[in-house]
Amino acid sequence: MNIHEYQAKKILSHYGVKIPKGMIAYTPNEAKYAADKVSSRGPWMLKAQIQSGARNRGYFIEKKAGEKGGIRLIKSKRQIYENAAQMLGSTLVTLQTGPTGKKVSRIYVEAFSKIESAFYIAVAVSRVAAELTLLVAKIYDGDVLKVALNNPDKILKERLSLSGNIDTTQVERVMNFLGLKPRSFKHLRHLVSALRQAFLEKDASMIEINPVGVLKNGELIALDAKISFDDNALYRHQDIQSLRDDSEISEREIQANHYKFTYSEFEGSVGCIVNGDGLALAAMDLLKDKNIGTACFINVKGGVDKDKIASGIKIIMTNPRVEGILLNILGGFLRCDLIADGIVSAASEVGLNVPMVVRFEGTNQDRAKEILENSRLPIIWADTMEESIDKLAQVLEEAA
Repeated sequence: MNIHEYQAKKILSHYGVKIPKGMIAYTPNEAKYAADKVSSRGPWMLKAQIQSGARNRGYFIEKKAGEKGGIRLIKSKRQIYENAAQMLGSTLVTLQTGPTGKKVSRIYVEAFSKIESAFYIAVAVSRVAAELTLLVAKIYDGDVLKVALNNPDKILKERLSLSGNIDTTQVERVMNFLGLKPRSFKHLRHLVSALRQAFLEKDASMIEINPVGVLKNGELIALDAKISFDDNALYRHQDIQSLRDDSEISEREIQANHYKFTYSEFEGSVGCIVNGDGLALAAMDLLKDKNIGTACFINVKGGVDKDKIASGIKIIMTNPRVEGILLNILGGFLRCDLIADGIVSAASEVGLNVPMVVRFEGTNQDRAKEILENSRLPIIWADTMEESIDKLAQVLEEAA
């Protein structure tokens, strides 16, 4: 689960992270009021609140919103109302939203912070090393993705212990890497400690500040913030769940969440039905090797009945981007025959108008195959994941 910048900043401020004074606004008049409250003389930062990075380099589809991006430096109160009116209700497109963009329903009015330099910092889980990792980098235009892709050696990675004080030598390495002055040392140590504490206590999957501003006195200030939370731990955090913005979530994702299924959308053409995130990632990698993109995947979990399974499968079947379906199930607690019943039920309601390649392995797999064969649905069978990818690729190529 993701949240907006202003929500992430509020959470981090509770852990002692310094943030600029700011207020959220839903109308141009509220934006003018907020500007008076956060800085009577200005200047101000006006920031579109959508759950996406690269907002400053984004563009609005509507002409009324002008050519400026989703983050703007405003120097007069008159411009506050004008720019807020342009942005609110308009659709902002960034590198991360895709061409359809996201509608701006709220903006954040923030006091401008004069800084001497800036850098990137994040805390995330390293899946390879199975440890908490601190990531830092110098940034020049805010685009850390370019650094990661083109100059990965310019990102410093430090393993973080899960308890105790932050290692002084680690802080020194970060200081040297970023070229920070000695007066920033205590502020950096506090920032790293605060990010670690917030990450662990809130069951985050990633916390990112891009950028951190370095003030003249050496203090560090979060000029932006992003927090992603582990969906599997949200039951422990009712306060975090209340921050969910359903307008940022597709209708299909809302439906999947209702049934406790994991659903994600991408820009490709294949819909994947799996029972494990690892299976989904493996399938996506194999499809990519065939130059085939994934349109979406749904992770159907155990402990559900046929009707819920059918509802989850319909989400894939009714996605207009899907030109082929890959179903890869390793049945254990989740029985293969339950999935087969769900496919038949879903197809009886919405039809099966695209090729579906099915691979079952595990509990009641023979019964599952019998159910689908008796249904007379146009199923293509495969014995391994690799074979299923090959067969789907061949069918899609023949149909092109």
